[in-house]
Amino acid sequence: MQDAADDTSSKDRLLRGALTCIAEQGYAATSSRDIARAAGANVASINYHFGSKEALVNAALSQCFGMWNQRVEQAFEAAAGLAPRDQLGAILHAAIDSFADLRSSVHTCVESYAPALRSQELRERLAAGYAGVRDSAVRLATQHRGDASMSAPQNLAAIASVLMAVCDGLMLQWVADPAATPNAAETLDALSALGMLASMGASQSAD
Repeated sequence: MQDAADDTSSKDRLLRGALTCIAEQGYAATSSRDIARAAGANVASINYHFGSKEALVNAALSQCFGMWNQRVEQAFEAAAGLAPRDQLGAILHAAIDSFADLRSSVHTCVESYAPALRSQELRERLAAGYAGVRDSAVRLATQHRGDASMSAPQNLAAIASVLMAVCDGLMLQWVADPAATPNAAETLDALSALGMLASMGASQSAD
C-alpha cells in the first residue's frame, strides 16, 4: 500500500513540476531535467511513470484543461436555479474573470495550442477535454434550467462550443493585452447584443 501511495505521490509531483516548467519556460524549452528538478525527483522516474517526457507533458496539459472544466462545472452547479442569463454570467465569471488569479494556468493552457498541431496525442487529449466540457454543459443545462417550464435549446452542444471559443479567444487576447480584454459582464452584454442582431436579421430575412 505504501509503495502505491509513493508512486501516486511521485506521479503527482512530476505533473506539478511539468506544469510549473511549462508556465515558466514554455512547452518547447522544458526538458526532462527541468521537470525532475522542479518535482524533486530523478529523471528516470519520468520514463518509469509516463514512458516519455512528451507523454508526461501532454498529461500535465490535459490536467490543466481539466481544471478549467471543473471550475466551469462548479460555477454552473452553484448557479443552479437562477435565470438562464445569470447562469451564463456565472460561467463567464468563473472562466474569464479569473485569468489574472490563474495566470500560471492560463499561460500553461495557451502553451498547448501550437504543439498540438504536431502531436496526435495532444490533439486527442485536447479534443477529449473539449468534448468533456460540451457533455457537462449539456447535462448541467438540462438539469438546472432556471425556469422549469422553459425547454432547453436543441443545439446545446453548439452553444457550449461557441462559449468555449469565446473563452479561449479572450484568454489569448488577455495574454497579449489584459487591459483591452472584456470582463465577464461586458462579454455577457456583447453576447446579448449579438443575439439581438442575429434575431433581427432572421426576422428581416423571413419577411
